[in-house]
Amino acid sequence: MNYTTVGVDIAKSVMQLHWVEPETGEIINKPVKRAAFLEHFANRAPCLIGMEACGGAQHWARRLIEMGHQVKLMPAKFVKAFVMGNKNDAADARAIWMATQMPGKSVAVKTEAQQAVLALHRVREQKVKYRTAQVNSLRGLLTEYGEVMGKGRSALDKAMPGVLETLTERLPAMLIDSLREQWNGLTDIDRQIADIERRLKTWMKEDKACQAVAEIPGVGLLTATAAVATMGDPKSFRSGRKFAACIGIVPRQTGTGGKVQLGGISKRGDTYLRTLLIHGARSVLSHAKEPGPWVEQISKRRPPNV
Repeated sequence: MNYTTVGVDIAKSVMQLHWVEPETGEIINKPVKRAAFLEHFANRAPCLIGMEACGGAQHWARRLIEMGHQVKLMPAKFVKAFVMGNKNDAADARAIWMATQMPGKSVAVKTEAQQAVLALHRVREQKVKYRTAQVNSLRGLLTEYGEVMGKGRSALDKAMPGVLETLTERLPAMLIDSLREQWNGLTDIDRQIADIERRLKTWMKEDKACQAVAEIPGVGLLTATAAVATMGDPKSFRSGRKFAACIGIVPRQTGTGGKVQLGGISKRGDTYLRTLLIHGARSVLSHAKEPGPWVEQISKRRPPNV
């Protein structure tokens, strides 16, 4: 079956569509309001719809697939190469239409459950960053009054009661109360992070793919759930190396005249998942009792971070 290719530039209020009528060859580039977007495709024969993998793309992809259409989500970097002339909605829709017809790996369309797991990871990551910022703020403020504590959260918790008691005699009560509230607030953030991890653990117990991935050395709760949720449909990858290329942990290539040079990892795809996998590999190299012959050989040839 021949599908009509349609490029869609997603926006908050107005979607821009670009396609070529197969019967007449007429080039159509038209805006469609958000409320009428699904209605427009509900009245059409099955199409191949291309979109950038941006905010809201997963939702629209799921809805369009339910209607019988095919959807191809592409990284914005891939689409950018096809933008010609001035950048506007019409030009973007045309570029997406052109990119949709090019061969290349598309972004996986995720289920609502998989996207919910990724949302939990993003919320947890945000809370961890906020907690780190609060700890660093406390250290910086107390350093101004000559109180320097050891590294690590445990050192901070151990020293804070004595530090606050010492500074009570020198500083205004309003500052001491604020510092104590900020310190006590770290416990609340710890509890919130633990609750998110508990929810992820519950999902992991119900998902066989997560349990299988978690058996890999160096892979724990966070890495297993993030990998399965990011992957989408595992059948879309022909091999593990294809998935590794998708998240940017294969060598970067540069070449000319038939000579190809391999560099460091390409750092494409999901930064969060790539970071988790790299930390897991470091853990295996550092703490594995029996690392195996492959790890021993590469340890002799490459530095630990490589």
